[in-house]
Amino acid sequence: MTRTSLSDVACSIARATDLFADAWTALIMRDVLLGIRRFDELAEDLGLSRKVLAARLARLVEEDVLTRERYQDSPPREEYMATEKGRELYPVLLALMAWGDKWYAGPAGPPARIHHDACGHVTTPVVACDTCREPLTVADTTQLPGPGGQVGPGTRLLGPLLAARHEGDPATAARSARAAPS
Repeated sequence: MTRTSLSDVACSIARATDLFADAWTALIMRDVLLGIRRFDELAEDLGLSRKVLAARLARLVEEDVLTRERYQDSPPREEYMATEKGRELYPVLLALMAWGDKWYAGPAGPPARIHHDACGHVTTPVVACDTCREPLTVADTTQLPGPGGQVGPGTRLLGPLLAARHEGDPATAARSARAAPS
């Protein structure tokens, strides 16, 4: 099955999710960021075919999300390490984990917890404003057009919507968007 590339869509969400062709890529990143870095260990942990794993790892290396580092010369063996770009995926995975814990954890509860080493507490990840540190939700944010925005595939309706919000006062646009019937 051939999938449609989203890399040309003028949307950061589309471009970022283009890398994640399927759930395996997110799970590979989860494992690498948590310390499972060798091919055989990744294959064992995920129960993933070697062919699929090799293809996903190659793409992550190609995108500079992971690097391969040799840990043994004879026979040659390598492990995968997250680059800065890859390490910056961790908060994204934490946000997805928090959402999954809330809606899909089941009666036994979440399968893992996050301990914040700096303060010593078990925590629930939140996406917060970098200015006031308040959590960001769909009810209290408004997306405005950015300098790279354009109307095209994947943004045929969204592009004009964001542009219309930009033409008016953002606070007014936010209030009218929330007041609009769904």
